[in-house]
Amino acid sequence: MTPLNPTDQLFLWLEKRQQPMHVGGLQLFSFPEGAPDDYVAQLADQLRQKTEVTAPFNQRLSYRLGQPVWVEDEHLDLEHHFRFEALPTPGRIRELLSFVSAEHSHLMDRERPMWEVHLIEGLKDRQFALYTKVHHSLVDGVSAMRMATRMLSENPDEHGMPPIWDLPCLSRDRGESDGHSLWRSVTHLLGLSGRQLGTIPTVAKELLKTINQARKDPAHDSIFHAPRCMLNQKITGSRRFAAQSWCLKRIRAVCEAYGTTVNDVVTAMCAAALRTYLMNQDALPEKPLVAFVPVSLRRDDSSGGNQVGVILASLHTDVQEAGERLLKIHHGMEEAKQRYRHMSPEEIVNYTALTLAPAAFHLLTGLAPKWQTFNVVISNVPGPSRPLYWNGAKLEGMYPVSIDMDRLALNMTLTSYNDHVEFGLIGCRRTLPSLQRMLDYLEQGLAELERNADL
Repeated sequence: MTPLNPTDQLFLWLEKRQQPMHVGGLQLFSFPEGAPDDYVAQLADQLRQKTEVTAPFNQRLSYRLGQPVWVEDEHLDLEHHFRFEALPTPGRIRELLSFVSAEHSHLMDRERPMWEVHLIEGLKDRQFALYTKVHHSLVDGVSAMRMATRMLSENPDEHGMPPIWDLPCLSRDRGESDGHSLWRSVTHLLGLSGRQLGTIPTVAKELLKTINQARKDPAHDSIFHAPRCMLNQKITGSRRFAAQSWCLKRIRAVCEAYGTTVNDVVTAMCAAALRTYLMNQDALPEKPLVAFVPVSLRRDDSSGGNQVGVILASLHTDVQEAGERLLKIHHGMEEAKQRYRHMSPEEIVNYTALTLAPAAFHLLTGLAPKWQTFNVVISNVPGPSRPLYWNGAKLEGMYPVSIDMDRLALNMTLTSYNDHVEFGLIGCRRTLPSLQRMLDYLEQGLAELERNADL
């Protein structure tokens, strides 16, 4: 029996019909060379024999003295959690994304361990897919990504590999993996991590400096007052998932041409897509949109390597020219990173918590519409850089499937894999119609940067 920590309890508390609180991932594989046509059906039979279920996948929710705890499910029904399914013809990526959209809309059964794995056949070109979803109270998004990677191998000849529910147990400590999460900052605001009193002087100084900049410069002011936007309405429980890969070489070429980072370019791609999408909906605010962007912050004077912080980044969606927009995004990111370089990790967490206070209050209650601190989440999670295989089947793509909330109808999450950047967009189907068109707008945003740089 393991008590839930406050962050995990928050995910349960926030969940409602229109706001499922599970994260997911879609993995696309190609058949091993020489595999028979019924390869996926044979794989399903093999997986059904993997009846050993390790933590956290053997844990279900229970209550002791009114408090939620994790207990081992002694009657776990693997048939409920592992499902073998087929796409309707013609088995295109469109049908696959429609399947994930529908499944990601469904709440999970709290009387059972809250996870599902869907093995999906019927794709064209001798491919198959795995869609996995796990409740966010059980694992965070980064941990889920790590587990999905641990079940894979760099050796295409390795077979007999276990599914995700049968991996060796990992510690459930969120300490490192969820360090850049919005929810870590929210729980911090609720007083759950407020013992770092020594950070107060530096945090107060930096916060005052930021506020003074906001008073003098409208660009800084937008960080505290994001515009009202169709992205920030109440949502329904229906989801639409859109996903696509981009070659990392193209993005790096733009980086070199403009002197920016990969994170700057993918953020600019998202900004361009949002600008075009909202313009086509006749809903682009005059003020620039603001994004919640977790970033890696290298500390060159420290042996600690990288640290992670959160930046509230202006997307400069009021700027028409793509190159100018990218450079403005880059300068804003660099300015925030420079601020963080003078702060300890604890000070960064506290500073982030204070600047997110209006957003947290509004997201949790909806009672402060004028405190719209940001409009969208853009999260870039590093992934494996080499080709990976699962029982001989090559992993062709891996796409994150995240969470939408009331007043936060779109989440743009991406990861890197084998010289590609994999975008996964999840949005409310009713609030954001024709969300799949944003994939075309992402491509247009990158192509415009390439043209302007003569690439």
